[in-house]
Amino acid sequence: MTLAARALTQLATWPDLTQVQPSCGIGRALASAHGEIAHFHSDRDVDLHLTAGAIRRFEDHLTGASAVRLVPGSQWVTLRLDVAADVDLLMTLVSLALQAHQARPVPGDDPRAQCNDHHSGARPRENLRGS
Repeated sequence: MTLAARALTQLATWPDLTQVQPSCGIGRALASAHGEIAHFHSDRDVDLHLTAGAIRRFEDHLTGASAVRLVPGSQWVTLRLDVAADVDLLMTLVSLALQAHQARPVPGDDPRAQCNDHHSGARPRENLRGS
């Protein structure tokens, strides 16, 4: 089982998250009552809807994490899951995303914002095992 599949399985047990079809149409997704939280696009790549406010608040920490990729103007961050510590970071950021979404509405945060998969076609789209 890949790190992404393991993370998806673990996060799907969280009471505030439900598995849904991603709005981008690629991979698998998790949503809360307030909107989509995570898109698992491949065996390694996860887009996480942190919101613009959370990204601004934690930008220094996010840019310092080698597993995180920020896309200018996006409310989503992309995590590359290469080692177990990246999954730990994902779990922390999902918790942060849930808190950010519960604080809505926040000016500048559009709940319909597209994930980073729409911003970059350069990323390989491997199938998420088990999907």
